[in-house]
Amino acid sequence: MYIDIIPNRKSPPAILLRESVREGTKIQKRTLANLSTLSMPQVESIRRILKGENLVALEERFQIVASPHHGHVQAVLAAMKRLGFEDIVASRQCRERDLVVSMIIARILEPDTKLATTRWWHTTTLPDILGVSNADEDDLYNAMDWLLKRQDRIEKKLAARHLTEGGMALYDLSSSYFEGITCPLAALGHNRDGKKGKLQVNYGLLTDDNGRPVSVSVFAGNIGDTKTLMPQVRKAKENFGIKTMVLVGDRGMISQTQIDEIKDIAGIDWITALRTEAILKLVNGEALQLELFDERNLFEFTHPDFPGERLVACRNPELRKLRGHKRESLLDATSRELAKVQTMVARGTLAGKDNIGVRVGRVINKYKVAKHFVLDIKDNLFNFHIDTEKVAAEAALDGIYVLRTSLVKERLSTEDIVRSYKNLSQVERAFHSMKTMDLKVRPIHHRLENRVRAHIFLCMLAYYVEWHMREAWRSVLFCDEDQECKKTRDPVAPTKRSKAALEKVHSKMLTDGSAVHSFQTLLKLLSTVVRNRCRVPVNGPNASTFDVVTTPTAEQQRACDLLEGIKV
Repeated sequence: MYIDIIPNRKSPPAILLRESVREGTKIQKRTLANLSTLSMPQVESIRRILKGENLVALEERFQIVASPHHGHVQAVLAAMKRLGFEDIVASRQCRERDLVVSMIIARILEPDTKLATTRWWHTTTLPDILGVSNADEDDLYNAMDWLLKRQDRIEKKLAARHLTEGGMALYDLSSSYFEGITCPLAALGHNRDGKKGKLQVNYGLLTDDNGRPVSVSVFAGNIGDTKTLMPQVRKAKENFGIKTMVLVGDRGMISQTQIDEIKDIAGIDWITALRTEAILKLVNGEALQLELFDERNLFEFTHPDFPGERLVACRNPELRKLRGHKRESLLDATSRELAKVQTMVARGTLAGKDNIGVRVGRVINKYKVAKHFVLDIKDNLFNFHIDTEKVAAEAALDGIYVLRTSLVKERLSTEDIVRSYKNLSQVERAFHSMKTMDLKVRPIHHRLENRVRAHIFLCMLAYYVEWHMREAWRSVLFCDEDQECKKTRDPVAPTKRSKAALEKVHSKMLTDGSAVHSFQTLLKLLSTVVRNRCRVPVNGPNASTFDVVTTPTAEQQRACDLLEGIKV
């Protein structure tokens, strides 16, 4: 007997159970049963039985006793291998290094507390691969202490890779809030997280001109931005051995005081921006003529107040519109609130100069536009109006910013000064990744100062690995692959995505029909590659096991292959 499958042009094929019978010199086919209603797996099983095979249930042959997630762990490890990351942490293998590498992988894949981390990673192949299966949270804390002692050596290695003589370094400061009040670094300060009343810690990040992190320094939460700059300059000169460099920082970071200090340090140049009041002074003194923006969006000039410096004035029309619209909205909102107070005073429900003043102060401080209002407060009277002259004076500067640099023209063109300053967005991207869904540096739960420093340094190292993975995966993420155009496009005009990048955003599909991913969703896709641990049940519960890794899909394999292109 045998199975005969007969094709049917417009219908499913007919599946017949037949036998062959010899009648004289001829062989005749005889149909015994029509099996067309059976599924193909059932038909295949019958065919194997007819061939004499003994069929048994799959679970009788072997059992899958565990299926830890593997693909995303393997991807991060592959990236680390390409970067020689373990050698950056420590040239010799040791348990502390394995624990640090494990924590960095966990920070990229599933950022959480140390206790939660030691429980999460047992759902993956990470502890088996790195030999940290028996580690608990105390082991991780000890490894963090070990890591902090090696911070200077690790940063020197990163600086040797990514900071070059005469090259650029980007520096900016951010903060993260605490849960608790006992850490010596925790203090009230300029809160960037929108968490009013929360203590915080400040940390400054130094990167190369592409945004690759090289060094991080942690400061008390109430320290001013400008006070953190010179330690970075000294670190670059003394620890990293960089004799000449160009430091790029925003106007809140590199102030006149810092510039005066930098001038006394040989080999350090800088690029920063003027504050609004300095720009207004140039405009009022007619050193900066706004009419020049009628024909172009940037021009270079000099001024006696800034000897030996080049000034580059820029005007972004889109930024001009945005700021004008925002100011108008804030003025309207404040006017409506003040009108309510005016009505309360007129009705007599709010009286007394002090009481009215407190209520008005609450309103104008809410929207931060008090300078544009003229207030008349008396015991039983309250009037206000918008100072149109001040509004017009501020509006005239909308979209205008002025950069200043110590670099001569032979070192850097006017356009490249603007491009270099706008590279600070790379540091902002690093802070965004570290503080939000990627690495979750905040909130900080550690109580000891050294643990806080180690935690932030660990997050910086995790971002270093993530940065390279993102670059390798540009073609499959919602990223613009055309990075060369940044070097030639108008440096002042708003950044626009390439046509190919916009197509990815709108269609959410790649040219081959596969899905475009974010960094997080691609990691989740890779996590579906598991390592099945199997055993033969007939040998008893103590039978030896063997591993079978899920065969990756074409999409998963491409992601893994792209990581092979990581360049140090």
